[in-house]
Amino acid sequence: MANIFYDRHADMSYLDGKTVAVIGYGSQGHAHALNLKDSGVDVVVGLPESSRSRAKAEADGLRVATVDEAVRQADIVMMLTPDVPMARIYRENVAPNLKPGAMLMFAHGFAIRFGTIQPPNNIDVSMIAPKAPGHRVREVYKDGGGVPSLIAVYQDATGSAFQKALAYGSAIGSGRAGIVETTFAEETETDLFGEQAVLCGGVSALVQAGFETLVEAGYQPEIAYFECLHELKLIVDLIYQGGLSYMRYSVSDTAEHGDYTGGPRVISEATRAEMRRMLEDIQTGRYAQLWLKENEDGRPFFNAERERQANSQIEQVGYRLRAMMPWLNPKVSPLVKVEEPAPVA
Repeated sequence: MANIFYDRHADMSYLDGKTVAVIGYGSQGHAHALNLKDSGVDVVVGLPESSRSRAKAEADGLRVATVDEAVRQADIVMMLTPDVPMARIYRENVAPNLKPGAMLMFAHGFAIRFGTIQPPNNIDVSMIAPKAPGHRVREVYKDGGGVPSLIAVYQDATGSAFQKALAYGSAIGSGRAGIVETTFAEETETDLFGEQAVLCGGVSALVQAGFETLVEAGYQPEIAYFECLHELKLIVDLIYQGGLSYMRYSVSDTAEHGDYTGGPRVISEATRAEMRRMLEDIQTGRYAQLWLKENEDGRPFFNAERERQANSQIEQVGYRLRAMMPWLNPKVSPLVKVEEPAPVA
């Protein structure tokens, strides 16, 4: 069983007199900075002079500086920029300005696990990774709660890295829910695997394949969309609330029987073997090398596949059907080239 820590385990005095630099002001950046500020922590947001987020952070009542200036002021530096540009930002703006004995923090372990950032030996390196999008981290905190986070220490130069990271996690609200101990390797490898095999790659491919199977068999695309994509939210919400058993309890007996008989036919031993190969690619760093090289080359595969997928039949059908359901607050990706307008009531 994992070690789980709460507010009662956190000694907030480890943040007394400390300045935290939050680098980035996107989904996670804004939530961390505002929650820290509301918890009484001295916060400075580090952003380039040209960043459009500077005005937003200032309007939110936060102190804003360039990344270089923010790091020079900070005792704790939380990196909340995307994985790919993070290494360059660290190399050019963070590393030259880090104080000895400072703590470098992350909300995802990619840069440390795969060595795109190699911190000096005289600083602490830790992680607090909320298990929710930034807007949820913020709204739950404002409501008096918190979202669970993961905590890990990669390097303890001062002897107090864990205590400082735990206090940080408590300050953003996670101590109210629970802070689960892990390692940089475990967080990174499981996160990438979950994204590829289940949450993004697995679900997307399963939905697409189910839709295409019905359409190829002669069924109307609109009906296939409802059965293979639209109703997925009902099932996911039930699983989210009570696990797989609660979902099975809540659906019809016919649906539950189909779960037991159909699932093993789709997720076969061949699928599991491929999952193990995917995990091996992540563990050995092959996937990280591929993704970093893709970015170095200008993202040719990524950009082409993004456009192709955005303009598949299921996206066109979904665009039209979602317009019939305004309560969904329908969205459409800017990459989708709409072939015909949505129906008008």
